[in-house]
Amino acid sequence: MESDKCFALITGASGGIGFELALIMASQKHNLILTARTGKKLENLAKQLRLKHNVTVHTFTADLAITEERNKLIQFVRSGGFTVEILVNNAGFGDLGPFAEADQEKLMRMIRLNIEALTRLSHEFLPDMLKARYGKILNVASLAGFMPGPLMSVYYASKAYVLSLSDALAHETKGTGVTITSLSPGPVITGFQEAAEFKNPALMKMMPSATAGEVAEFAYNAMMKGKKRAVHGRMHRLAVFLLRFLPVEFVTPLVSRLHQ
Repeated sequence: MESDKCFALITGASGGIGFELALIMASQKHNLILTARTGKKLENLAKQLRLKHNVTVHTFTADLAITEERNKLIQFVRSGGFTVEILVNNAGFGDLGPFAEADQEKLMRMIRLNIEALTRLSHEFLPDMLKARYGKILNVASLAGFMPGPLMSVYYASKAYVLSLSDALAHETKGTGVTITSLSPGPVITGFQEAAEFKNPALMKMMPSATAGEVAEFAYNAMMKGKKRAVHGRMHRLAVFLLRFLPVEFVTPLVSRLHQ
């Protein structure tokens, strides 16, 4: 980057895809603002990246599902005079179980993080990118966003929102120098399954899984090329193609069985 004030902001950077993206982007000399709920992990990562790659790395501990903490992150960026020219909306989580039996607050928190936080940060920093005629937003969606997901209904629906919003913004920003990329991985070997209480291995066995590092490298390359949709894995791209022709009456019970 040309300016010490230009940064890539990565949410959910303490683990999984966000962590791996931080490693990759620092190696490519991007200055970073890293945020997650776990401050100690963030600071350890930041120290490693500063030493190894000689880049500027700021950390900000925040639970982005909480409005006040999102606002504090934005204030941190604004008061520091930092320019967010790359935004990676990676933070998110899922939950497994029947909708009617789910913990209501957990569902609402999922919506606030997976949907509201992503929307708020995109809306905050996109105007600056448009004014500068340069910027990139990477929204982490999922293969789940292409279909209904019984027993993980809110998570699947939240990722459908991410896909739809990303596609719409990609159209709105066409020709402006700003690009919007949605990333849709299949199963990824991260802490996601534990957080979602995903103990049944049927889905993981049926669908090819990838490491967070593999997905992050794919995502970074797609984002830098300005691709609109980035579906990781040939089998997953084939699945997305076939879903166009399969009736929802067939897909929905199939997904339900995979989650049981």
